[in-house]
Amino acid sequence: MTTPGPPGTSCCASAAGAALPPVRLRLHNPVLLSLMLAAAAAVGAGGFVAVAPNRLIAGRPVMLWECAGVPLGAAIAGLGALLVAAAFVPPRRAVHWAAAAIAAGLLLVTLAAAGAAAGSLAAAAPALARVSLGAGFWGLAAGSALALVDALARARAGGAVRLAAVVAVGLAVAAMAGSGAFDALSLVREYHTRRALFGEAILRHIALVAAAVGPAVALGFPLGLVLNRRPRLEAPLLAALNLLQTIPSIALFGLLIVPLSALAAAVPALAALGIGGIGPAPAVIALVLYSLLPVVRNTAAGIGGVDSAVVEAARGMGMTGGQLFRRVELPLALPVLFAGLRIVTVQAIGLAVIAALIGAGGLGTFVFQGLGQYDADLILLGAVPAILLALLADFLLQLLAAALGRRFAP
Repeated sequence: MTTPGPPGTSCCASAAGAALPPVRLRLHNPVLLSLMLAAAAAVGAGGFVAVAPNRLIAGRPVMLWECAGVPLGAAIAGLGALLVAAAFVPPRRAVHWAAAAIAAGLLLVTLAAAGAAAGSLAAAAPALARVSLGAGFWGLAAGSALALVDALARARAGGAVRLAAVVAVGLAVAAMAGSGAFDALSLVREYHTRRALFGEAILRHIALVAAAVGPAVALGFPLGLVLNRRPRLEAPLLAALNLLQTIPSIALFGLLIVPLSALAAAVPALAALGIGGIGPAPAVIALVLYSLLPVVRNTAAGIGGVDSAVVEAARGMGMTGGQLFRRVELPLALPVLFAGLRIVTVQAIGLAVIAALIGAGGLGTFVFQGLGQYDADLILLGAVPAILLALLADFLLQLLAAALGRRFAP
């Protein structure tokens, strides 16, 4: 027995209403949602910028909605909302491309808002006042940058597309910087004060890394091959290299001062070449020692990971040991070898910052000067370029590894 509906309703309307499925939201991209929620939390909990009367006094945090202006604040809120909505859209390549474009726009608008906020706050403050970037800015900038990386990865963007995206964002930031949009930020003021020293520090930092990574690869690659061909040597060699990794970097730099000073005193020709207890020489030696383990491990793993069936097939075709290594083992091991090279390069860029303690120079000079002067912006002047150098090196090595992988693909 059925219960009649209320007067005025029809069976057709009831059937149509019963046929409508309930609307349910489904999360398709938890990574994107997490990034945006973390960025929103940083903006809400910490100041977007901070204003201090001088470099010795802690700044007063200023929230995003108090300093960015209505257009830029609305743009940030709108772009962030679009990215949150994109996390609930069914995954399609077009959706990922749109998310990448929105994330890039959010990153650029965030930078523009920081510059505009600094300009407006500095104009109303005394001459010695400093406007620095706050936790809200860093959280929003990092969230949008990581959202861009995530979207490009989900869209399966090729190396050329990813490189074009990085270049486009970099050119946009360079254009804003060239127009003076960031001149009121205290970080940029520190850069202008030390512009000549900054260029020298960048070049010295790159030279330290190159001088360490080159010998590390030249020594570590043959050692990795020896491990692969002579397994009985694996335990003692890896034990020695692991022991080096356990020594703190500052301690290793200090341990090299005495022997290198004695060597320079005993051999004046070495001292004339700049080799001594302080300076680039102990820094490069320590960086080489730290870099050996990843190179050796990845070389042994890459060569040893080649399919034995492929090796046997190559031998059955009459290949000699050298031909087998050059034409089969080395090309197939390239992804693992480049993974080791990426680890070594990024590690060396970070450790080279600490090498400034023993007079090696580089970007670490600004970091330790800032620590001594209680100047956060001077610390960032050394730390941020070092981070960007590490990210750029990792990105370029990924592109090179992918290109070589296609070149030597069977």
